[in-house]
Amino acid sequence: MTVIPSAPATTTTDDPLLPHLWSIKSALDKFHSSETEAEDVYELVHRCIETFKYDPIYQNDIRFLHIWLIYIDFSPNHKAVFREIERLKICLDTSMLYELYAMFLEAKGMMREANSIYQLGISRNAEPIGRLKKAHTLFLERMQRIVDVCSALKMDVGSTVENDCLNPWSISIIKDLLQKMNAKMSKYEGYYASNRSYSGKVALSSLQKLVRNKVTIEIGGEKYQIKGCAGKGGFAQVYKACISSNADEVVALKIQKPPFPWEYYMYRQLDQRIPETERSPFGYAHRLHLYTDYSILVSEFLGHGTLLDAINTNVCTGASMDELLCIYYTTEMLSMLESLHRNGIIHGDFKPDNLLMRYASGDLTEDSFQTRTGFWREQGLCLVDWGRGIDLQLFPNKTKFNGDCRTSGFRCVQMQENKPWTYQVDTYGLCVIVHLMLHNSYNMEIEKKASPDGSYLYQPKSPFKRYHKVELWKKLFLDLLNHDHEEGYLKMLVNLKTTFQDYMCSNPLLIKQLKQALAKQRISMGSS
Repeated sequence: MTVIPSAPATTTTDDPLLPHLWSIKSALDKFHSSETEAEDVYELVHRCIETFKYDPIYQNDIRFLHIWLIYIDFSPNHKAVFREIERLKICLDTSMLYELYAMFLEAKGMMREANSIYQLGISRNAEPIGRLKKAHTLFLERMQRIVDVCSALKMDVGSTVENDCLNPWSISIIKDLLQKMNAKMSKYEGYYASNRSYSGKVALSSLQKLVRNKVTIEIGGEKYQIKGCAGKGGFAQVYKACISSNADEVVALKIQKPPFPWEYYMYRQLDQRIPETERSPFGYAHRLHLYTDYSILVSEFLGHGTLLDAINTNVCTGASMDELLCIYYTTEMLSMLESLHRNGIIHGDFKPDNLLMRYASGDLTEDSFQTRTGFWREQGLCLVDWGRGIDLQLFPNKTKFNGDCRTSGFRCVQMQENKPWTYQVDTYGLCVIVHLMLHNSYNMEIEKKASPDGSYLYQPKSPFKRYHKVELWKKLFLDLLNHDHEEGYLKMLVNLKTTFQDYMCSNPLLIKQLKQALAKQRISMGSS
């Protein structure tokens, strides 16, 4: 999702772009919830661009650049839009232009063109040039992975085994594990495997084009009416769908090519290992239909947006997320990781767009907050997208990993320094999310400082605001960024969670303020 950067505190008279930003943000929210059409968003963005494209004040305004990038996404001729950006010299020395347009091209499968855009930005020395070069390197690595998948090679990018470490995401390892577990998986409820390709009347490859026509597809004898696209990546698309046109039976369909049953396996492990009282924050998968060319995962649909969407609702006002919400969501994420890691499961892709919002169906009471009973059990976050999930029980005890997640901004310190890792892939993701909530910045830069005992400590470079609960946040980053040993790790997570929880419970007024902030957030995100 495109983030419109924050503006300085100002009035609409001082900054006539602001009303346009608010209108576009509102239209995007409605578009993502299928309440409005793409043409409505396109019209607003087009009007904004025509109004300000010759105004030199906005030529190097990051917010205006994001409007152009949204325009690219909704325009029938994205190449013409990019040429117009170049002609008008909109942020040409900003690396974000080249990185986000290259990502757009990559999502469309235009790999050669994406590579050229990265090279163009680097040749212009767009700043920050280091970030752009890093993004280009990660892009080239992803392309190598695609080549390997398409060629059905047994060797993966990099070594599968190196220095007694394993890459848990290597194609050959996952393929081998799935083959060994085939008999076990075939007995899972809801697992339907076929030795034929998908043969429905509507081609799955055409769904993106037909999504606005409310097309109906048939899978395993069940009819699903497609209501909208809920997300897309390099290998999969997620659609909102109604079963048998029943508006009350809404599910998410994750359609993936090539087929990938691993995520369904991870969901079944969650069912088996996570206690029922802790299970709801991890999503539910109902069925998997496995064909030779596609896999279709039918899962729970949550339509209230993501944590990233919640963070972005503050952008137009120039503010960061309410600190009480930051504390609440940090407590929820610590609880999630404690539950997962205690049961031998690593998510592997812990980021804000994989955390869906959950809202309670009834009134939240102050006295049930600490125990998370009553409607508080329905409130919080839901972690989805288990394609990179790691089942530690499938590996020898105390196995370390060496794979690189290749997700810009989420490579833990160990990955950056080519060292073994385990739980750090998730805890580093949590730190990046907290940094984003507090600072409205995805780019968490880490500095390495010498400590008195001769060792080194890692900490974020961004200073805290004077009104932040600095000691809470310092302790969180210090512990999570510098814990290299499994011994005492779970106890550390529990202690951190308890510290945040105790702060919230130290004053009944804080719980009341949290409830108000949650209600306000829900309204601003357009959730009913």
